[in-house]
Amino acid sequence: MSLTACDHDVLIVGAGISGIGMAAHLEMMCPHRSYAVLERRSDLGGTWDLFRYPGIRSDSDMHTLGFKFEPWKHEKSIADGPAILDYLHRIVDQRGIRDKITYDSKVIAADWRSDEACWHVTYEQGGKRATTTANWLYLGTGYYDYDDPYDAGFDLSQFEGQVIHPQFWPKDLDYSGKRVVVVGSGATAVTIVPAMSDRAAKVTMLQRTPTWMFSRPAKDGIANTLRKYLPEELAYRITRWKNVLLQDVAFKRARSAPEKVKEALHKRIKNSLGDRYDAATWTPPYNPWDQRLCLVPDDDLFTAIREDKAEVVTGNIAAFEKDAVRLTDGRRIPADIVVTATGLKLAVAGKIAVSQDGAPVEFSERFYYKGCMFSNLPNFSVVFGYLNASWTLRADINSEFVCKVLNHMEAIGANVADPALPEDHGLVEEDLFDFSSGYIQRSKHIMPKSAVSLPWRLNQDYRFDRKALATSPIDDGVLKFDRAATSTGQQLEAAE
Repeated sequence: MSLTACDHDVLIVGAGISGIGMAAHLEMMCPHRSYAVLERRSDLGGTWDLFRYPGIRSDSDMHTLGFKFEPWKHEKSIADGPAILDYLHRIVDQRGIRDKITYDSKVIAADWRSDEACWHVTYEQGGKRATTTANWLYLGTGYYDYDDPYDAGFDLSQFEGQVIHPQFWPKDLDYSGKRVVVVGSGATAVTIVPAMSDRAAKVTMLQRTPTWMFSRPAKDGIANTLRKYLPEELAYRITRWKNVLLQDVAFKRARSAPEKVKEALHKRIKNSLGDRYDAATWTPPYNPWDQRLCLVPDDDLFTAIREDKAEVVTGNIAAFEKDAVRLTDGRRIPADIVVTATGLKLAVAGKIAVSQDGAPVEFSERFYYKGCMFSNLPNFSVVFGYLNASWTLRADINSEFVCKVLNHMEAIGANVADPALPEDHGLVEEDLFDFSSGYIQRSKHIMPKSAVSLPWRLNQDYRFDRKALATSPIDDGVLKFDRAATSTGQQLEAAE
């Protein structure tokens, strides 16, 4: 029997990778728990349903972006958006999750009521507001603003062509024979430029500063070979750990020996571009992994440049003219279409108005607890993935941890789990995001706090986190368990 009188034991917000991962873990680890999923969009997939720009694909391998419990079966490990959506749809169908998802339901507020041990969640559906309650609230809402992307402040009033933002790509955009300028040099731009180059007259990636890039095959030869000779799940586990290890080693190598890594990255790009190589175009003013590296699968961007279908221009924008972009050094780049791939804007908790007994929760004043909960905020968890590895790695361990907490609560008869932090905690804060990426730096003021050590730290080391969460006790003396002493609780006790 449920330990609360809430509508649901667990309410999951978001049916993307994070939300589906939590639902799957509940099915596996807490099959008797009731749960529901509210998704603001009309279909599942989150990021992979939202972004529809040409070439949309993963920027990390699907053996780590995929879940640890569900093997990735496609030949390509750098997968396109439709393949990732197929993977997520297969999971929700095979694991009985689909019927638990309610679409077109945008959560706008959530208030924790201590006397009831329930979250009161308000959402909009069909133009009307509704409320549901849950003992535990799990946010799989991602990390960026779905409604308002970052505005770089360009004055586009004189430009007479089309202006497109990747977050709102039109279905009927015809760019055949058009001159396209993609403003930006991040993962989105690096994906769009080669994808548009086959049909456009010319695609120019206009960068203010270069980005570190590395190329690799879209197919993982080791993974595909292992699948031929080993059981599918074993082959997947081996490949997953191989890629986790390689990611970890590459990141730490970049931090410890940046000049060596720079040399290796330049060598790869030079080999791919041949006589089209220009060091200045590919040399950022920061070290590798001070920002996330951009993946170029199968050399697609470099191939488009070699074939004169695409180019990379470095410069600062002076103005957008009626049919061109003019740079501060006087150069003009002709344009029929401008794509503003200028970055994301971060959002905390999906912009949901979270409150605690009616008082607004300021996440910038809370510390992370074990990378998924927050100080003095009961029965609440989120996913904020790794900046130096695949998002799903954190989603997996967070979901597993929360399920362990739920099972412990049931075993001891508790309906409240609160990461208790006293006012005189004396914690030493750490720069949570020591990455120079613009979207990170612009959003530091809204982000939760992180201490120098666990459990109050949002770590950036998956292997360390996985071991720590697997071996540390749930009842660690920090996470306080209780039973809400209310008339509702007393009625439940009597019923039991």
